[in-house]
Amino acid sequence: MQLPRIVENSPFARVARAKLGATNVAMVLGNSIHLSGVSREQFLLDPFWVAHEMEHIRQFQQYGRLGFLVRYLRDWLRHGYYNIPFEVEARNAAELNAHLYAQGRPLPGPAERHPSPKVK
Repeated sequence: MQLPRIVENSPFARVARAKLGATNVAMVLGNSIHLSGVSREQFLLDPFWVAHEMEHIRQFQQYGRLGFLVRYLRDWLRHGYYNIPFEVEARNAAELNAHLYAQGRPLPGPAERHPSPKVK
């Protein structure tokens, strides 16, 4: 499966990481995955995380850049980060689609997976 462009040490992801208070962040802007605090290789080792970000790319494609960003920010204010409908959809997609990104390896258990921030 073809992966999108992955940007390591992204200043955009660095800002998101600070806002979330997370040690590492992957975030989608358009058709690119931006990373901060994690390398491309580390990110790709977690197929659940990759599937989560790929769902955000699908959402970006469905709603467009402005449509996605407006909905995302509006829903963050309404529901808090963890309950943003786009985040809920991405967590569900990760569970359903992780096997597509496992590269023949067994799926990691809960302890090996990237935790989803529960920031309000």
